Amino acid sequence: MNGPEITLIVAPELRLFVPLERREGRTTLVTDGSSTLGHAIESLGVPLTEAGRLLVDGRQVSVSHIPRAGESVEVRGVERPQQVPGAPLRFLLDVHLGTLARRLRLLGVDAAYENEDIGDPALAALSAKERRVLLSRDRGLLRRREIWAGAYIYSDRPDDQLRDVLERFAPALAPWTRCTACNGRLTDADKESVQEHLEQGTQRSYDVFAQCTACGRVYWRGAHHARLEAIVEDALREFGGAAA
Repeated sequence: MNGPEITLIVAPELRLFVPLERREGRTTLVTDGSSTLGHAIESLGVPLTEAGRLLVDGRQVSVSHIPRAGESVEVRGVERPQQVPGAPLRFLLDVHLGTLARRLRLLGVDAAYENEDIGDPALAALSAKERRVLLSRDRGLLRRREIWAGAYIYSDRPDDQLRDVLERFAPALAPWTRCTACNGRLTDADKESVQEHLEQGTQRSYDVFAQCTACGRVYWRGAHHARLEAIVEDALREFGGAAA
């Protein structure tokens, strides 16, 4: 590539995406003179889903800006909480984020998830069709132009993943209102109406039930309830619980 040379200053939180030898703050980049600033940023390894305000010599520009020789570009991180205009806030998670999907659903957040790997093109198309924010640890997937909106999941630990999503997007929380298996809505159910789904021990021990309006799965406060309740209480304490 032989064209204008620019200086890029990448925000500290984004430097994990940049090659090791370019992580000292300022780095120079030779562009081709016709590609956009967005292309230049991606060429460094930074997904545009993670880039916030772009400042050229202190002036805010868009990703379509064509860099000129000598420009100094500051790439800031996404401002939090991040606003996603144009659609209700809801998510789509890739096949590697099943635990995160279940925890978001536990909190009443609309989180679509495919149990099987349907492939990057299909995921991107589904994000666009249903206007869902695509959550992934796959940088290549997040670079696909057809996605509606996206976000990189920085940690491989479910606790940290959940905290990151709740802090970044501040979704309204309504715990115990979604099916953790299919994302459908839950409704209260009496024991008689769901007893065919219950084993005898469960029928004898519990009286309060909920049922998914989509897949029919039945829920009650079983052996794992204390662990789930701790997840809910931690999220409500840290991020609040306004109903959707």
